[in-house]
Parts: sequence; structure tokens; C-alpha cells
Amino acid sequence: MLQNRLSRLAIKTDVLSGMTVALALVPEAIAFALIAHVSPLTGLYAAFFICLITALFGGRPGMISGATGALAVVMVSLVQQHGVEYLFTSVVLMGVFQLLFGALKLGKFIRMVPYSVMLGFVNGLAIVIFLAQFGHFKLAGHWMNGQQLLVMGGLIALTMAIIYLLPRVTTVIPSALAAILIVAALVAGLGIDTKTVGDMGSIAGGLPQFHIPQIPLTLETLYIIVPYSLILATIGLIESLLTLTLVDEITDSRGQPNRESLAQGAANVVAGFFATMGGCAMIGQSMININNGARHRLSGVVAALLLLGFILFLSRWIEMIPLAALVGLMFVVSQKTFAWSSLQALRKIPRQDAIIVVGVTLITVFTDLAIAVLCGVVFAALVFAWQHARQITVRTRSDGHDWKIYELEGSLFFASVANFSELFTPRNDPPHVVIEFRRARVMDHSAIEAIDTLALRYQQLGKTLHLRHLSPDCLELLDKAKGMVEVDEFEDPHYRIADNKLG
Repeated sequence: MLQNRLSRLAIKTDVLSGMTVALALVPEAIAFALIAHVSPLTGLYAAFFICLITALFGGRPGMISGATGALAVVMVSLVQQHGVEYLFTSVVLMGVFQLLFGALKLGKFIRMVPYSVMLGFVNGLAIVIFLAQFGHFKLAGHWMNGQQLLVMGGLIALTMAIIYLLPRVTTVIPSALAAILIVAALVAGLGIDTKTVGDMGSIAGGLPQFHIPQIPLTLETLYIIVPYSLILATIGLIESLLTLTLVDEITDSRGQPNRESLAQGAANVVAGFFATMGGCAMIGQSMININNGARHRLSGVVAALLLLGFILFLSRWIEMIPLAALVGLMFVVSQKTFAWSSLQALRKIPRQDAIIVVGVTLITVFTDLAIAVLCGVVFAALVFAWQHARQITVRTRSDGHDWKIYELEGSLFFASVANFSELFTPRNDPPHVVIEFRRARVMDHSAIEAIDTLALRYQQLGKTLHLRHLSPDCLELLDKAKGMVEVDEFEDPHYRIADNKLG
């Protein structure tokens, strides 16, 4: 009985949340379509296909996908230079690349993105969502002023107040959906003159039609679309998988990155063959859905089907919704998405992590999401390498036979080889020297070269070097020091070294 009640409650939550998301998808899809220089319906159909397919088959129930601005800014140059048919072909190929990514099970690597990069990504997109709303404060390319601006601001404030305050009174209906309906009814009932969804473009249309892109099948065409498709696929996967990780943290659950990659790819292949602009996960709409309590696939399916219903049957009514209501909703989304606790944490976390958070945030805002994440990961990797390079240490002792023993501890790799060579004093050492690698690990070819170089230094001084507890990989790769390795099959470690000679 209790389970049935919970099930009914979950269905109700998902349906109402899906309605809210559908309304929020409309202006975003139209705006991104206009950025990409395609018709509003191209963006709306894209949102329908991407949202529906990823909701049904994706690896993260509750996450919402659709047409996004991150992809639109890449698409615009392709459309301007070569035409919209090349865009549709690029979207199909983009989906193929994403399918390959998922089939090769590469989605797991998103778990390697440092938390500091995640914070920067979230904060950057929250700022981008916030700034994007100011485009709605323009009329015919000019900023609003006077009464129009006051009306717009007042309706936005009312929307935000309802979203924040209604949950204190009732949770029967999502506060975001209630705010949109109340503000829309107020504008219609009082005849208030303000911008509406219809001012952005008509959303009336029929069912999407299957369409094979009309382009010449030549190598030249391939040279044009492959770079765009790779960039689109990369940006789409990064935004989708990072959003998936964020939703995982909020819901304390675990999504499936590889399955999500496959779903994103399949959705874009289908979208391309139905003459749309494709898409990826949308952090704003996903946050609306999750904050409303939706946790299942039904919410995304409802949002997609309602979006198609708006196009087919309800376009006249949807076009009457005041943009102020949707802008207010997105302002709340950006406020809730931004990790405000990170501002206080900047004073407490290591300086390099603070630099990554701020850097990724700024790069996301001023350039591109993919570039921001790549820069953050590279910087974090370099910091990691530098920190571990400094952690290689040695303790020395002498045995009863006047042999000097170096007990090495740490990771020996490209970044630590300089410190490694400075730990030894061949000229002052006795005739027999032992380097003990029991607490150390040799990581790459640079480390092998460093050991060979050290062995040569001892050889030139006529001294004997003994290397203990190295892995079989080390023995295979060593050159000058190969004869100095003392093999102990029972105690020697067995680990792999990153070196092309071994594979």
C-alpha cells in the first residue's frame, strides 16, 4: 500500500516537473536556434528528439537534454559558410562519434575530472545561464527602458518570489510551474504589455519529417564536416557527462556515463536525420527537474512529449507566456546552480585548487566549456605531477660489509627524475652501493632513463651498483643497468610501466 502511494507520488512529481521543464525548454531552444542561424522549429524539434531519446535510454534518469548554447556557438560558422544541410550532416556524424565513445567505454574517464574543475564548471555555467537571460531585455536590438523595463523587472521579481515562497505554503505543485502559470494568468487577465514567447518566433508546426541531408558525397565534404563534428561531439559529451556527475552528487546516486554517451550519440544521429540542430545535456533544465524532486525517466519523457504537443496543438497558448516568467525561473536556476560555498572554500583549500576553480569559471564564461575543462584538467595534472615529484625521498644506511644502502620512497616518473638524481653521491659512496626500490615505483620511460644514467655514473667511477625490488618491466627496459638488477621472484613487485616499447 505504502509502495503504491510512493509510486503515485513519484509519478505525479515527475509529470508536474516535466511540464515545468517543457515550458523552460521553449525559449531556450528558440534562442539557441537563432544563435545557430536556423529556424526556431529546428531548435524545438532538436529539443524534442534529444530529450525523449536520452530520457528513455540514457544513463542518468532525471537529467534533461536538448538544444544547447555551447553547441550553437560552434554551429553558427558552419551554417554561415556552408549552409544548413552541412549542419544536419555534422549532427549525424557527431552522434556517430559519441556512439563510438560510448561503445569503447570511455565514459569512465569523466570520473578523473578533479572536483575543483567540477566546481569551476558548475559556477561558470551558472554565470552563463544568468548572463544569457539579459538578451531578453532587448526590443528590436535595443535595451528596454522606462515602463517596459519596470514591467519586465516587476514580473521577474514576482516570479522569483513565488518560486522561493510557495514551498513554505504548499508543495502540491512545483513552485516553478505555479509561478509561470500565475504570472501568465496575471499578464493575460490585466492585459499587461510585455514580451512573450511569441515575440521570439512562432512555435507552430507539424510532425518532424525524416530528411536525408542534401550534400555532395565527396572527400571535400568530409574535410568540412569532420572537424565540426569532432568539436560538437567533444563539447556535447563533456557537458553531458559533467552534468551527469553533478546530478549524481546532488541525488547521492550513480549514473552510467557509457550508457549516457550511447544515448546522446543515438539521439543526435536521429536528430540529424530529422533536420534538427542536435544537442546535449542542459544543466539549467536538469537542475529545474532535480530541484522539483523528479528522479525518474518519466519526467524527461513528459517534457519531450509536451514540447511536441506545444508545437502541434498549443502553440497559440504557449506563445502568450510572458518571457519575464521564464527569465525569473532561469535566474533562480542560476542562483541554485552556483556553488556559493565554494567562495568561502577558496580561502581554505590549497592555492592551486582555488586557481583551478576560478580559472575554469572564467574560461567557461568568456570562451568555451570544452576549453575550460581541458585547461582545468591539464593544470590539475601538472600540479599533481609537481607535488608527487617533490615527494620522492631516500633514507641511507650502511650494512655490516661497508655497503651503502639507499632506501627510495615515492614515485619515479618524468617530473621527479631531476630530484631523483640529486639524492645520490656516487663520488663519495663506497665501492658497493644498493638502491632499494621496495617502497618506490618506477612509472615511465623517463624513470628508466634516469636509472640507466645513474648506473653509468657509478660504472665510470669503478663502483658496483645493486638494484633491488624492481618489476620485470623495469628489467626488460633497462639498458646499462640491466646487469645490476638483483632478481627475487618471490619479493619483486609486479607492476606495469607506461612505455611504448612494451606494447
